[in-house]
Amino acid sequence: MSLNFRSVQFLTSATKVSECPTDSGSEVVFCGRSNAGKSSAINTLTGNRNLAKTSKTPGRTQMINFFTVSTDKRLVDLPGYGYAKVSAAISARWRENLENYLCFRNSLKGVILLMDVRHALKNSDKTMIKWLDSIELPIHVLLTKSDKLSKSSRSTELKRIQTDLGSKISCQLFSSQSQDGIGALEESLNRWLG
Repeated sequence: MSLNFRSVQFLTSATKVSECPTDSGSEVVFCGRSNAGKSSAINTLTGNRNLAKTSKTPGRTQMINFFTVSTDKRLVDLPGYGYAKVSAAISARWRENLENYLCFRNSLKGVILLMDVRHALKNSDKTMIKWLDSIELPIHVLLTKSDKLSKSSRSTELKRIQTDLGSKISCQLFSSQSQDGIGALEESLNRWLG
């Protein structure tokens, strides 16, 4: 049975793992560089422009945000990596909290890793993929902002990135603007949350 992503609601925010909701059921996390469009993707998926907070300033998401899909199924929006103008101490604390969440959260079923298709597979993305792979979390790459490229460029970039990622990681184009790729994203989420 397909999940209804249009009924998703904000649940809670956490600054550390101990503040997260009870570790039961299933969760899929959205992560990526600070300007990859995580909040926009969640808002497009759910049809609610105001659900996840978006900002023109990269790095504004500074907490782990939980959204309820159904009773025991959740979407999670993580702070972006890379870009935020914060002190080294705050950055280190974020990193530790995110690592604890990703390593020890039993209900976590998979990671939607977002990358701007025009700037995909930067070193920070490669590091994240390598690390997620080392803790054996399944990854589905969402190549956002695909509407910014011509049709032929989209196709070329998708092939290039798929080749670089290898057969273990699924990958798709996505645009919050044109709503391209929502069906494929829903399929991945249904598979992991279902």
